[in-house]
Amino acid sequence: MASSSQVRGVGVEHVHGQSPEPVLLGATIPTRTAQAPLPSDSGGGSATRVSAEVAHLIMELQSVGLRVEAHLERRQSGAGPSDAGMLWIEGFPVTVPTESASAHRSPYVLKREDDNFGIYRDGERLAEARGTPRPKYYDLTTADGIPYWHIGLMHLDSFASTVVQTCSYWGNSDQCAFCGIGLSLAAGRTIVKKSPAQLAEVASAAKELDGAVDATLTTGSSNAPDRGARYVARCGAAVKEATGLPVEVQFEPPRDLDIINEVHDLGIDTVGIHVETFDPKVLARVAPGKARTGIEGYFAAWERAVSLFGYGQVSTYVILGMGEDLETTVAGCRRAIDMGVYPFVVPLRPVAGSLMEDATPPSAEYTDKVYRRVQAYMTYRGMDAGQVAAGCARCQACSAMQTLQPLLASSPVAAG
Repeated sequence: MASSSQVRGVGVEHVHGQSPEPVLLGATIPTRTAQAPLPSDSGGGSATRVSAEVAHLIMELQSVGLRVEAHLERRQSGAGPSDAGMLWIEGFPVTVPTESASAHRSPYVLKREDDNFGIYRDGERLAEARGTPRPKYYDLTTADGIPYWHIGLMHLDSFASTVVQTCSYWGNSDQCAFCGIGLSLAAGRTIVKKSPAQLAEVASAAKELDGAVDATLTTGSSNAPDRGARYVARCGAAVKEATGLPVEVQFEPPRDLDIINEVHDLGIDTVGIHVETFDPKVLARVAPGKARTGIEGYFAAWERAVSLFGYGQVSTYVILGMGEDLETTVAGCRRAIDMGVYPFVVPLRPVAGSLMEDATPPSAEYTDKVYRRVQAYMTYRGMDAGQVAAGCARCQACSAMQTLQPLLASSPVAAG
C-alpha cells in the first residue's frame, strides 16, 4: 500500500519495502538504482574483522576517552572539538576526549612507538595511531602582535575558527548546555572578533605551512535578523579568495531566509545549520534559544540552503547522549537525508566549564546502534562524506559514523 506525504517541499511516496524517492526543488539527488536493496536498520555486513574492530574501538574511545602517555596535539574548551586529542587511528581522522575525568580513568592508553603511537588496553596493542605535530603557523604573530593561533586553529587537516567568540545565549537562561564558546575567550586563548583580513592571513599560513585542505568558520549567534550569518560569510569569502580553499560557514537559521542566498552569492561552498537534536523536549531543555526557532524552522532553512548549495553540502550536528528518543532521532535524520541534508551524528562530549560538564557520554553500544541506522540509510540514498566539499561532515573526526560506511556499503541487506 502506498501513501504520500509532503516534507517541507519534498514530495515523498512511501511504498512498503522500498526507500522513499524524494523530488526536491533546486537540487540533484544522487541515488542508487531502484534495484538496490535497502539496508536494514541494524546495518551489518561482511567486511573484515579488522575494520569492524577499528570501528568499535573508535566508538569506545569517543565514549570513555583516552589516557595519553605521550605528547599529543590537543584542543581545550571553545566551540569546536573541545578537550580533545587529535589523531589518525588506522587511517581514520579522530578526535577523542583526553582531558576529562573519565578520560583519565579510561582503560585505553596512547603510548609512543618510534615515529607513531599505539593504542593499548590491558597491555594489548589494539591499533596504530598517528598524531599531528604542532602547526608551524602557531609560532607566527600578526603585525599588531596577535598570535596566529588566537585567530584560527588546525583541527587535523582543517583550518577552523570561531569568528565571533561571543553569543547572545551565553551566560543567561538561553545558554546551550553543551557549549563552551565563552571558555576559551575567558582563558585568554582567543580574541573576541576576528576580521576577514586576519582570517585570510592566518588561513593562508595554515595552507602553506601546514597543509590545510579546507576552512571551517563558525560564529556565536547574534540578536540581529541574520543571526551572524552575514559576517561569518564575509569572513569565509575572504579566506576563500586568499587561499582558494573550500570553505564552510556555520550559523543559525536567519529570520529572513533570503540571507542564505546572500551567503551563497559570496562563494561559500558548504553551510552548517545545526539543530543539535531532533527531540523537541531535549532541544527545549539543553538549548532553549535554539528551541524558539523550532525544529521546523531548521527544516525550512535547510530546504532553502539545499536548493542553493546542493545535495549533501548542507549539514547539521546531531548530538547523542542528551536523553533523546532514539526513534525520533533516526526519523529526523532520515527526513534530513531525504531533503539533502547531511546529519553529522556525534556523541556528547562534556566540556569542562559548560553546563553539561558532569554529564556522562553515551556508550559505544548506543552510538553504534544509531550510527548503523543512520549510515545505512545514507548509504542507500547515495549520501557520502566524500562528496562534501568542506566542514565537519567532510572531516568526520568527531564521529565514528565514518568507520561504518565501508562496512555497510560492502554488503547491504534487504529491509524486513
